[in-house]
Amino acid sequence: MKGTGIFRRIDSLGRFVLPKELRKTLDINQDDYLQIFLEGDTIILRKNQQKCVICDAEETAQEVLSEFHGKKICKNCMRELKNM
Repeated sequence: MKGTGIFRRIDSLGRFVLPKELRKTLDINQDDYLQIFLEGDTIILRKNQQKCVICDAEETAQEVLSEFHGKKICKNCMRELKNM
């Protein structure tokens, strides 16, 4: 795991601020959702992706996105990748 050298204090409500540089680098915008994972004593934050990274198709009840190398991909793009 790569350290950033950035430290933030947790306030009385358990909140902290993600630095602007990290939000910009990871394309995290206002109203985006972050997934929270625990791995041992480590907290992992990951931007919740609900769109196909190739064609931007949104996940719906009918279209469930598949995961390919940690990225969300729709069935159409997955089919095209298999045919390459």
